[in-house]
Amino acid sequence: MYRFLEQTVDGYMTRNVKTVQRDRDLFELSEMFEADDFNSYPVEDDGQVVGIVTKFDILKCFAFTPSQMMPRYDDLMSRRVGDVMTPEFIYVSPDTRLTRVLQIMVEHRIRSIIVLNNAQKLVGIIAREDVIAALKATTRD
Repeated sequence: MYRFLEQTVDGYMTRNVKTVQRDRDLFELSEMFEADDFNSYPVEDDGQVVGIVTKFDILKCFAFTPSQMMPRYDDLMSRRVGDVMTPEFIYVSPDTRLTRVLQIMVEHRIRSIIVLNNAQKLVGIIAREDVIAALKATTRD
């Protein structure tokens, strides 16, 4: 267990990250979520990460109140990723300790965190499953 305290994001993150462009519609995004079995994608614009979009962002489109009529499914799903993404996102660097990642995930109830290098370029993503794998791997020794 003590080995886990020393582990960093770099050793467990996924490096080949699929991204989505902000002009993609929610129909396409939904198909990507289904095909890839992901819960989120970084949103890129001209090689720069500008946000994150999750399955929850799609669900939020369908939330309504008694004073608000629910729009038609096709109308909502034709919206663009840029309209529903979260532009303020949490990110870590490859040298961030997994203990910090775990703390962030629990505190903010998020499933994955974008990994950016010092130049603010996307280099990976770290998910709950990665942290669990690290916990498991470091307790075997």
